[in-house]
Amino acid sequence: MSDEVLGLLPNDFPDIDDGAFRQTGERTLVLAGGCFWCTEAVYRQLEGVIAVTSGYAGGDADTANYQAVCTGTTRHAEAIQITYDSDRIGPATLLKVFFGIAHDPTQLNRQGHDTGTQYRSAVFWQNEQERTLVERYIDLLEQAGAFKQPIVTTLEPLDVFYPAETHHQDYAAKHPDQPYIAAVARPKVAKVQHYYKHQLKKDI
Repeated sequence: MSDEVLGLLPNDFPDIDDGAFRQTGERTLVLAGGCFWCTEAVYRQLEGVIAVTSGYAGGDADTANYQAVCTGTTRHAEAIQITYDSDRIGPATLLKVFFGIAHDPTQLNRQGHDTGTQYRSAVFWQNEQERTLVERYIDLLEQAGAFKQPIVTTLEPLDVFYPAETHHQDYAAKHPDQPYIAAVARPKVAKVQHYYKHQLKKDI
């Protein structure tokens, strides 16, 4: 995401109370913000994140494959499922990274040169408590002037998250010199390392 769209620096984004989600064991959060190669890479380095799985959400099982999703006609979004330890990290931090670094939530049905509904900005909520938290956080961001344009992120109920094909998993780490990864994923990873250096895994 270009800094030109930001009204605030990522570390100045507002915080939200996620106490109801903390100390509740292992949880998941499903986010969509463009190419899953890049969003996955952003979260893998955060302390408390157990796993990040690239996949598809929003459509049916018979179209939950890369070839079909790339047509933009399946209702699926390229998404990631973050599995996290709520004793060590909460959804407030995950959402702060999502909106502030992982993608541009002001772009409708696209991220950069990637266009189509499969690249939409979305949070796939799993219960009313989660939906309310995300709604409140988007309201906070709007009130704080975090972006120069309106946030267009959709909140969609999660039916099923479908893991993507094996070769899409941990793609950025396996292909660091691939031009797309170098141009799009690597700067986001570096931003997390800069703004969240106190919350990185020890081996980063």
